[in-house]
Amino acid sequence: MNILLDISYDGTHFCGFQVQKNGVSVCETIQNALEAVLGTRPDVKGCGRTDAGVHALHYALNFWAETSIPTEKLPLALNRHLPDAVRVNAARRVPEEFHARYSAHTKTYVYRIWNSPVESPFEAAYHHRISAPLDVLAMDAAAKGFVGRHDFLSLCAAGSAVAAKGDTVRTVTDCRAQRAGHLITVTVTADGYLYNMVRILAGTLVQAGRGALDPAAVPAILAGRDRSLAGPTLPAKGLFLQQVDYPPEALGL
Repeated sequence: MNILLDISYDGTHFCGFQVQKNGVSVCETIQNALEAVLGTRPDVKGCGRTDAGVHALHYALNFWAETSIPTEKLPLALNRHLPDAVRVNAARRVPEEFHARYSAHTKTYVYRIWNSPVESPFEAAYHHRISAPLDVLAMDAAAKGFVGRHDFLSLCAAGSAVAAKGDTVRTVTDCRAQRAGHLITVTVTADGYLYNMVRILAGTLVQAGRGALDPAAVPAILAGRDRSLAGPTLPAKGLFLQQVDYPPEALGL
Protein backbone atom coordinates (compact mmCIF):
# COMPACT_ATOMS: atom_id res chain seq x y z
CA MET A 1 0.00 0.00 0.00
CA ASN A 2 1.03 3.59 -0.63
CA ILE A 3 1.08 5.71 2.52
CA LEU A 4 1.39 9.49 2.80
CA LEU A 5 2.93 11.01 5.93
CA ASP A 6 2.60 14.63 7.05
CA ILE A 7 5.63 15.43 9.21
CA SER A 8 7.12 18.44 11.01
CA TYR A 9 10.78 18.92 11.83
CA ASP A 10 13.25 21.32 13.35
CA GLY A 11 16.02 21.38 10.76
CA THR A 12 18.65 22.97 13.00
CA HIS A 13 20.81 19.87 13.41
CA PHE A 14 19.96 18.07 10.16
CA CYS A 15 21.89 18.24 6.90
CA GLY A 16 18.58 18.63 5.06
CA PHE A 17 15.86 16.19 4.05
CA GLN A 18 17.80 14.16 1.47
CA VAL A 19 20.13 11.40 2.62
CA GLN A 20 23.71 12.67 2.49
CA LYS A 21 27.12 11.31 3.44
CA ASN A 22 28.16 14.37 5.45
CA GLY A 23 25.52 14.32 8.17
CA VAL A 24 22.23 13.06 9.56
CA SER A 25 19.25 13.78 7.32
CA VAL A 26 15.53 13.90 8.04
CA CYS A 27 14.91 11.16 5.46
CA GLU A 28 17.37 8.78 7.14
CA THR A 29 15.79 9.52 10.51
CA ILE A 30 12.31 8.71 9.18
CA GLN A 31 13.56 5.54 7.50
CA ASN A 32 15.11 4.39 10.78
CA ALA A 33 11.73 4.80 12.50
CA LEU A 34 9.90 3.03 9.67
CA GLU A 35 12.31 0.11 9.88
CA ALA A 36 11.81 -0.14 13.64
CA VAL A 37 8.02 -0.19 13.27
CA LEU A 38 7.55 -2.14 10.02
CA GLY A 39 10.54 -4.45 10.05
CA THR A 40 11.49 -3.29 6.56
CA ARG A 41 13.23 -0.15 5.29
CA PRO A 42 11.02 1.31 2.56
CA ASP A 43 12.18 3.77 -0.06
CA VAL A 44 10.85 7.22 0.86
CA LYS A 45 9.69 9.83 -1.67
CA GLY A 46 9.81 13.38 -0.31
CA CYS A 47 7.93 16.37 -1.65
CA GLY A 48 11.20 18.17 -2.33
CA ARG A 49 14.63 19.05 -1.00
CA THR A 50 15.16 21.22 2.04
CA ASP A 51 18.68 22.42 2.76
CA ALA A 52 20.61 22.08 6.01
CA GLY A 53 19.03 24.19 8.73
CA VAL A 54 15.67 24.64 6.98
CA HIS A 55 12.56 23.68 8.97
CA ALA A 56 9.17 22.23 8.02
CA LEU A 57 5.76 22.74 9.58
CA HIS A 58 4.14 20.31 7.14
CA TYR A 59 6.39 18.21 4.93
CA ALA A 60 4.86 15.45 2.79
CA LEU A 61 6.45 12.11 2.00
CA ASN A 62 5.18 8.75 0.84
CA PHE A 63 6.36 5.15 0.88
CA TRP A 64 5.08 1.75 -0.19
CA ALA A 65 4.83 -1.00 2.43
CA GLU A 66 2.56 -3.77 3.61
CA THR A 67 1.61 -3.59 7.28
CA SER A 68 -1.15 -4.79 9.58
CA ILE A 69 -0.89 -1.58 11.64
CA PRO A 70 -3.92 0.65 10.98
CA THR A 71 -2.81 3.71 9.06
CA GLU A 72 -4.24 6.09 11.65
CA LYS A 73 -2.04 4.40 14.31
CA LEU A 74 1.21 4.90 12.39
CA PRO A 75 1.97 8.44 13.70
CA LEU A 76 1.91 7.25 17.31
CA ALA A 77 3.99 4.18 16.52
CA LEU A 78 6.59 6.12 14.51
CA ASN A 79 6.88 8.99 16.97
CA ARG A 80 8.04 6.53 19.63
CA HIS A 81 11.15 5.96 17.51
CA LEU A 82 11.81 9.55 16.44
CA PRO A 83 13.86 12.28 18.11
CA ASP A 84 12.03 15.30 19.50
CA ALA A 85 13.07 17.31 16.43
CA VAL A 86 10.88 15.19 14.10
CA ARG A 87 7.20 14.38 14.45
CA VAL A 88 4.68 12.55 12.27
CA ASN A 89 1.44 14.52 12.36
CA ALA A 90 -0.80 12.31 10.23
CA ALA A 91 -0.83 9.30 7.92
CA ARG A 92 -3.24 8.23 5.19
CA ARG A 93 -3.46 5.74 2.34
CA VAL A 94 -3.22 7.26 -1.12
CA PRO A 95 -3.53 5.86 -4.65
CA GLU A 96 -0.65 3.64 -5.78
CA GLU A 97 0.45 6.20 -8.38
CA PHE A 98 0.68 9.05 -5.84
CA HIS A 99 4.13 10.66 -5.53
CA ALA A 100 4.78 13.28 -2.83
CA ARG A 101 6.83 15.43 -5.19
CA TYR A 102 5.31 14.94 -8.63
CA SER A 103 1.67 14.93 -7.49
CA ALA A 104 2.02 18.25 -5.64
CA HIS A 105 0.12 21.25 -6.99
CA THR A 106 1.86 23.98 -4.96
CA LYS A 107 4.19 24.39 -2.01
CA THR A 108 4.18 27.32 0.41
CA TYR A 109 7.26 28.58 2.22
CA VAL A 110 7.52 31.18 4.97
CA TYR A 111 10.66 33.17 5.77
CA ARG A 112 10.74 34.71 9.26
CA ILE A 113 12.62 37.95 10.01
CA TRP A 114 12.97 39.36 13.54
CA ASN A 115 13.13 43.11 12.98
CA SER A 116 14.51 44.43 16.26
CA PRO A 117 17.83 45.59 17.72
CA VAL A 118 17.29 43.04 20.49
CA GLU A 119 17.36 39.31 19.77
CA SER A 120 14.61 37.04 21.07
CA PRO A 121 16.03 34.57 23.61
CA PHE A 122 13.34 32.05 22.67
CA GLU A 123 13.27 31.92 18.87
CA ALA A 124 16.74 32.90 17.67
CA ALA A 125 17.10 29.51 15.94
CA TYR A 126 13.92 30.07 13.91
CA HIS A 127 14.35 33.50 12.35
CA HIS A 128 16.94 35.86 10.90
CA ARG A 129 17.35 39.07 12.89
CA ILE A 130 17.76 42.43 11.19
CA SER A 131 18.22 45.31 13.61
CA ALA A 132 17.65 48.24 11.21
CA PRO A 133 13.98 49.20 10.75
CA LEU A 134 12.36 47.67 7.67
CA ASP A 135 9.47 49.18 5.70
CA VAL A 136 7.14 46.21 5.36
CA LEU A 137 4.87 48.09 2.94
CA ALA A 138 7.80 48.50 0.54
CA MET A 139 8.67 44.84 1.02
CA ASP A 140 5.10 43.80 0.22
CA ALA A 141 5.02 46.05 -2.84
CA ALA A 142 8.20 44.41 -4.11
CA ALA A 143 6.76 40.96 -3.33
CA LYS A 144 3.87 41.55 -5.71
CA GLY A 145 6.35 41.86 -8.57
CA PHE A 146 7.29 38.20 -8.20
CA VAL A 147 3.72 36.93 -8.64
CA GLY A 148 3.08 35.28 -11.99
CA ARG A 149 4.92 32.96 -14.39
CA HIS A 150 8.50 34.19 -14.74
CA ASP A 151 12.04 33.10 -15.38
CA PHE A 152 13.55 33.12 -11.87
CA LEU A 153 17.19 32.59 -12.82
CA SER A 154 18.11 35.82 -10.98
CA LEU A 155 16.84 34.16 -7.79
CA CYS A 156 18.81 30.94 -8.23
CA ALA A 157 22.09 30.17 -6.46
CA ALA A 158 25.11 29.36 -8.60
CA GLY A 159 25.81 25.71 -9.30
CA SER A 160 22.20 24.60 -9.74
CA ALA A 161 21.87 21.59 -12.04
CA VAL A 162 18.31 22.61 -12.93
CA ALA A 163 19.48 26.09 -13.93
CA ALA A 164 22.25 24.57 -16.04
CA LYS A 165 19.55 22.79 -18.04
CA GLY A 166 17.66 26.06 -18.55
CA ASP A 167 14.65 24.94 -16.51
CA THR A 168 14.20 28.18 -14.54
CA VAL A 169 10.58 29.18 -15.24
CA ARG A 170 8.21 28.87 -12.29
CA THR A 171 4.73 30.17 -11.41
CA VAL A 172 4.34 32.09 -8.15
CA THR A 173 0.68 32.37 -7.15
CA ASP A 174 1.16 34.31 -3.93
CA CYS A 175 3.97 36.41 -2.48
CA ARG A 176 3.57 38.81 0.43
CA ALA A 177 5.30 40.40 3.41
CA GLN A 178 3.48 41.01 6.68
CA ARG A 179 4.42 42.34 10.09
CA ALA A 180 3.20 41.29 13.55
CA GLY A 181 5.15 43.24 16.13
CA HIS A 182 8.87 42.58 15.58
CA LEU A 183 8.20 39.56 13.36
CA ILE A 184 8.07 40.01 9.58
CA THR A 185 6.99 37.00 7.54
CA VAL A 186 7.58 36.57 3.82
CA THR A 187 5.15 34.00 2.40
CA VAL A 188 5.60 32.47 -1.06
CA THR A 189 3.39 29.93 -2.84
CA ALA A 190 4.58 28.45 -6.15
CA ASP A 191 4.40 25.37 -8.32
CA GLY A 192 8.14 24.82 -7.85
CA TYR A 193 11.33 26.47 -6.67
CA LEU A 194 14.93 26.93 -7.74
CA TYR A 195 17.94 26.42 -5.48
CA ASN A 196 17.80 28.99 -2.64
CA MET A 197 15.00 30.83 -4.46
CA VAL A 198 12.95 31.79 -1.39
CA ARG A 199 15.99 32.84 0.65
CA ILE A 200 17.19 35.07 -2.20
CA LEU A 201 13.68 36.43 -2.74
CA ALA A 202 13.45 37.29 0.97
CA GLY A 203 16.87 38.95 0.78
CA THR A 204 15.66 41.04 -2.14
CA LEU A 205 12.59 42.13 -0.18
CA VAL A 206 14.85 43.15 2.71
CA GLN A 207 16.72 45.42 0.29
CA ALA A 208 13.39 47.03 -0.58
CA GLY A 209 12.54 47.33 3.11
CA ARG A 210 15.83 49.13 3.76
CA GLY A 211 15.17 51.59 0.94
CA ALA A 212 18.09 50.21 -1.09
CA LEU A 213 15.81 48.82 -3.81
CA ASP A 214 12.84 50.38 -5.56
CA PRO A 215 9.97 47.84 -5.45
CA ALA A 216 9.25 48.76 -9.07
CA ALA A 217 12.67 47.31 -10.03
CA VAL A 218 11.60 43.69 -9.49
CA PRO A 219 10.48 43.07 -13.11
CA ALA A 220 13.87 44.31 -14.34
CA ILE A 221 15.66 42.01 -11.87
CA LEU A 222 13.76 39.04 -13.26
CA ALA A 223 14.24 40.11 -16.87
CA GLY A 224 17.98 40.50 -16.32
CA ARG A 225 18.42 36.76 -15.52
CA ASP A 226 21.50 37.64 -13.45
CA ARG A 227 21.99 36.53 -9.84
CA SER A 228 23.96 39.69 -9.01
CA LEU A 229 20.85 41.84 -9.60
CA ALA A 230 18.94 40.30 -6.68
CA GLY A 231 19.47 40.61 -2.94
CA PRO A 232 21.56 38.42 -0.62
CA THR A 233 20.76 34.85 0.31
CA LEU A 234 19.35 34.98 3.84
CA PRO A 235 20.33 32.27 6.36
CA ALA A 236 18.60 28.89 6.24
CA LYS A 237 17.34 29.04 9.84
CA GLY A 238 14.56 31.51 9.02
CA LEU A 239 12.97 29.33 6.32
CA PHE A 240 10.01 27.01 6.91
CA LEU A 241 8.10 24.79 4.50
CA GLN A 242 4.58 25.68 5.60
CA GLN A 243 2.40 23.39 3.52
CA VAL A 244 2.11 21.23 0.42
CA ASP A 245 -1.13 21.20 -1.55
CA TYR A 246 -2.39 18.33 -3.69
CA PRO A 247 -5.36 18.09 -6.05
CA PRO A 248 -8.16 16.01 -4.46
CA GLU A 249 -7.92 13.40 -7.21
CA ALA A 250 -4.22 12.84 -6.44
CA LEU A 251 -5.19 11.91 -2.89
CA GLY A 252 -7.99 9.66 -4.08
CA LEU A 253 -10.72 11.98 -2.79
